[in-house]
Amino acid sequence: MEAAVDRSGEGADCPAVPQTEKGEAALKAQYITTREKFHEFLAAGLKDQKGDGEESAEASTDGDNGTAEEPTGEPESKKRKADDEAQAEDNKQDKKKMKGQNKSRPHMKPHSYDDRRLCPSLVQERDSKCFYGDKCKFIHDVADYMSTKPADLGDRCYLYDTFGKCVFGITCRFASAHMGPDFKNLVKEEVCKTLGQKEMVRNSLDKELQRRLRKRQVTFSRSETYLKSIGAGKAKGGANGKKSGSENKHATTDAVAEVEKQCVSEQSDTAADLKTENSQSPLVKTIGPLTDADIIKLRPCEKKQVDFRDKLYLAPLTTCGNLPFRRVCKRFGADITCGEMAMCTNLLQGQASEWALLKRHHTEDLFGVQLEGCFPDTMTRCAELLNQNIDVDFVDINSGCPIDLVYKKGGGCGLMTRTNKFEQIVRGMNSVLDVPLTVKIRTGVQQNCNIAHKLIPELKKWGVSLITLHGRSREQRYTKIADWDYIDTCSRLASPVPLFGNGDILSYEDALKARQTGVSGIMVARGALIKPWLFTEIKERRRWDISSGERMDILRDFTNYGLEHWGSDTQGVEKTRTFLLEWLSFTCRYIPVGLLERVPQKINERPPYYLGRDYLETLMASQHVGDWVRISEMLLGPVPKNFSFLPKHKANAYK
Repeated sequence: MEAAVDRSGEGADCPAVPQTEKGEAALKAQYITTREKFHEFLAAGLKDQKGDGEESAEASTDGDNGTAEEPTGEPESKKRKADDEAQAEDNKQDKKKMKGQNKSRPHMKPHSYDDRRLCPSLVQERDSKCFYGDKCKFIHDVADYMSTKPADLGDRCYLYDTFGKCVFGITCRFASAHMGPDFKNLVKEEVCKTLGQKEMVRNSLDKELQRRLRKRQVTFSRSETYLKSIGAGKAKGGANGKKSGSENKHATTDAVAEVEKQCVSEQSDTAADLKTENSQSPLVKTIGPLTDADIIKLRPCEKKQVDFRDKLYLAPLTTCGNLPFRRVCKRFGADITCGEMAMCTNLLQGQASEWALLKRHHTEDLFGVQLEGCFPDTMTRCAELLNQNIDVDFVDINSGCPIDLVYKKGGGCGLMTRTNKFEQIVRGMNSVLDVPLTVKIRTGVQQNCNIAHKLIPELKKWGVSLITLHGRSREQRYTKIADWDYIDTCSRLASPVPLFGNGDILSYEDALKARQTGVSGIMVARGALIKPWLFTEIKERRRWDISSGERMDILRDFTNYGLEHWGSDTQGVEKTRTFLLEWLSFTCRYIPVGLLERVPQKINERPPYYLGRDYLETLMASQHVGDWVRISEMLLGPVPKNFSFLPKHKANAYK
């Protein structure tokens, strides 16, 4: 339902419109409303959408987290007392300084929404029986499983329509679209043949590699050569191992030269082997001619070159910058995409959840991964591991993460103040990578003490290919506007190395103003979360007054991509819902262009309560978690009984 808001009767007799407060966006007077009227309007629309028989079920919905509230059986006075105590605690929390992360939310383990799961051998319709036999913990009776399986969410399966086959079979929550007699999974042969063996997603973790990583059987020859050279340099510094800055630089440079020498020797050995085995069959099975580039390792001066200039860069965004979201942004014109921040130690241990952050969709034509670490040994080994096993166009070092968990270990922003370690990390990773190495930094750590201008000349000497500068310090987080004058100064220091600016880009006017500085390109972060069509606005230099229906189509595309990425079974559907809700905690901050009194909207201006041009536009403006859940139910069906959600981030810029 998209019931238009009728304002034909508004005029001089209307009650006074609340004045715009400091920090609020300026909206046209006819759209502004109060908090009470805003929620009354949404509640009235909900009643119109639901039948009388469903109203009682909706009344039991918990508005705080979107979960069904069970009867407690407590006396009314006791419940009222508990509510008063909770309110007092909330008021106490409001007095504290707000941070960017929602640290007050309790630690919650991932829910298992499907307790009775079918054995994978039956889901995949294997010819052989289950390997575990009677010891298998999953269900082997298909009829028994179907009797307790939740109802389907729709009669069309996106995976079946797109790829001709749904790999989740009868466990799919849209299984009625592709289920034949005797619960057999149907296949569209023509669609499957058309797609062929095209690899849609790359950089998956190989099971054999995971086993070798867990058993520490992976060798890092080039990394070990570099690290031994650093160790030898420390030994020359004396018994206590301390050296001056110049001695440390010489040791690091010598270590890089040692690695290059090893690369040259490896190339000569490879060439000799090719000469002796010239008459024999090729070393590897190839399609087409075998070229020197397939066999001979590139020297540092011959590394793959990437032209970063004048491109729009989607920032690596923790949690929300997942593969489905990046696909949405690619559709709207993002040129460069980067995976979420990955911890190098977790990658070296073979953690599947961390390796999932490295996955790359085939539409991401210029893609990189971002690594976080604080020691040269782990970062260098991780770079060599990724260089050998995944397909990326560049590798980025996270030297801008402000969160305490990372900073207190010496990683993230902490690297900016540990220049000796930082240099060893950059030079070490550069020596083992065949792709460009980039760095993302902030202006500094303390609020009024910028240090990026001192670090950038050093980064040029260390050999980075791109520097991205966020125009805020660690202490500022998002409470102050980005310092683009300082970014302009740093861009001149960085030349000829390209420097991208980052901070407060929410409109094409903001982007044009940023490009008037000396930056080589723009990185977009929160602006893309609030309005992913921002890339189209910048490239076409226009304001897009997007309708609520078009915005809903974007969310629908995201859910389809999520079902493709995380799965269309119960677990995949709920994981898609969780990431959708995290994203909705940002999209609710968008104000339609047609409602603004002053354009464009600024990223640090919070939207007041307003009634949109139709019901859906008003619903999308709600900052209430229960309303986000309702939007998710329009796309993914009703939530499970034990579903709960608390957003990971707070809108700190609005405080």
